[in-house]
Amino acid sequence: MSDQNVRNAGFTSSGIRGGSLASSVMSHEARSSGGGVPSGGPTSTLQGMGAKGTTHSSGFTSSGISGGSKASSMMSKEATSYGGGVPRGGTTSTVQSISMGGKGGRR
Repeated sequence: MSDQNVRNAGFTSSGIRGGSLASSVMSHEARSSGGGVPSGGPTSTLQGMGAKGTTHSSGFTSSGISGGSKASSMMSKEATSYGGGVPRGGTTSTVQSISMGGKGGRR
């Protein structure tokens, strides 16, 4: 189910769909990072997953983040770099929210 949510948000195998939530996330991220979309950020992570259909298999599931998965590793690294918490609008929270059909944790 989460892979379909990512595609529905506009992260597709043919790129980011114009006028979609994905294009809004990309625009917001580009503005906040000075004009580019950084590697490893929400847009690039979701687009890679949307293109491959690997959101669920990466550990982002409708029940939350699977223990021992790539998603849990990503969450742990992000929490460590932010002093123990995963920030709202960060990569982990945005990918998890969109994979569950939400609008992302954008700031």
